Amino acid sequence: QLDRIIIHQQVELLEAILGTETSSKYEIKNHLGQRVYFAVEENGCFDRKLCSPLRSFTIRIADNAGREVITVNRPLRCNSCWFPCFLQEV
Repeated sequence: QLDRIIIHQQVELLEAILGTETSSKYEIKNHLGQRVYFAVEENGCFDRKLCSPLRSFTIRIADNAGREVITVNRPLRCNSCWFPCFLQEV
């Protein structure tokens, strides 16, 4: 049972050095700082570069045993990230 969660994004060394964005990884911890879940964002390099905050993605959340427990999918609301005319939905 979790009454509160803390989410920490893991910064990749390549991302920090080159300033390029890689697929995001997150640790989801309980209020004691113990990792209870791990999340990985899946999307393409093209999406990360051109559509950054408006990009489509899938985030897979797994427990400590590696079993997927939640999948979060956010498709693009428009046909093109050049025209971000709608608010995104998850």
